[in-house]
Amino acid sequence: MITPRPPIYLAGQTGCGKTAVALEIARQLGAVEIINADAYQVYRGLEILSAAPDADEREQCPHHLFGILDPGEECDAATFANLARTAIAEVATRATPLLVGGSGLYLKAITHGLAPTPKSDPILREKLDQRTLESLIEEYEALDPGGAAQTNLKNRRYVTRNLEISLLSGQPASQLKKEWENNAPELDAVYLFRDREVIYDRINRRTHAMMDAGVIDEIAALSDLSATAAKAIGIREIKAHLAGELSREEMIEQIQQTTRRYAKRQASWFKRETAFRRIEISNDESPAETAGRILGELGRTRP
Repeated sequence: MITPRPPIYLAGQTGCGKTAVALEIARQLGAVEIINADAYQVYRGLEILSAAPDADEREQCPHHLFGILDPGEECDAATFANLARTAIAEVATRATPLLVGGSGLYLKAITHGLAPTPKSDPILREKLDQRTLESLIEEYEALDPGGAAQTNLKNRRYVTRNLEISLLSGQPASQLKKEWENNAPELDAVYLFRDREVIYDRINRRTHAMMDAGVIDEIAALSDLSATAAKAIGIREIKAHLAGELSREEMIEQIQQTTRRYAKRQASWFKRETAFRRIEISNDESPAETAGRILGELGRTRP
């Protein structure tokens, strides 16, 4: 019987250099397959905007869950966690799964497991289906204002299900979806970060690199976006630029500012995640050196 290889989780702030470090871990450890743990790299057509690994990088070792969904498809944390867990189980039979990303909620859904939500109740669902969408929205906003603000209220199915969860559980659906099956998993997990001014500079420079790579044309080509995909940083700003509402300079500045704020939120999130070892990348450190430190911290060696 094959013993599954335990996964490694590599998280980090946007722009810190996770992709390069992940490839070095794969090279140094051997028999590694990388699994996406980023909320937006899962989508086709957002490769430049999401800074997904390019073709040359993906040739260096097997990659999974990159570009597998159309931008019009929804993908919440629970859906993504199911996809990732399936990939982990499959990869672990032959190689070390290396999950790479900076989406804190998605990573936690994978590592801790979201609390189960109530099953649909046929009698309640029949009553909800007979009501207008406007009345459903009104009650859902009253019971779960925070969740309603994050929900595509034009999608009757989402509104109905979230309202149903709120009614059956007696608590806001958005709160229930943030509770966990396992509050203290044992993980080989690392969170990479850099000095704040360094990460901000890297974000600013990466935004310009995205522009040079053709990100405006990439977003202009999108015809349909799900509520999930539409949240990707840069889409709103680029669409405003295409509509003539922002100059190129204003668009770039706003994307940089929004991305810096996201990096700050990532830092706050992972300070609370004690299962992730914090490793700071110094300015003069190469990806190979960082990878070596991580493998040393985790006690991982090439078989």
